[in-house]
Amino acid sequence: MRPLEYLPAISRLLMSSLFIWDGVLQLRNSASTIQYFAKVHVPMPDFAIWISIPLHLFGGLALLLGFRTRWAAALLALICLATALGVHLPEGDVDNMIHFYKNLVMAGGFLYVVAYGPGGISIDKQMMQ
Repeated sequence: MRPLEYLPAISRLLMSSLFIWDGVLQLRNSASTIQYFAKVHVPMPDFAIWISIPLHLFGGLALLLGFRTRWAAALLALICLATALGVHLPEGDVDNMIHFYKNLVMAGGFLYVVAYGPGGISIDKQMMQ
């Protein structure tokens, strides 16, 4: 393989790491996560966390491994857009706006994966052969 053929796998690693790490943190610190969800007005935070954890963990792991990559990337793009618009868009909060734009940039990266696929090093690629 040529060196550039490794870039999609490295990109998936970098993009998925945030979601895997966040899923683990949510699981380990569920009580404080529920409090945070309530603070940022996530509906039904006691229930929402048990949706958020598997979405973050399984979506991140699927993207990392290149398994059902386009679906995982689409899911993570939706999470990023929902979080950007629902949590990080308060008026006048400059710090939160940084997170807003970070989520938009990540959604853009995920949409790129949706459009162009996982690259050569992935479970999806192995299943096609």
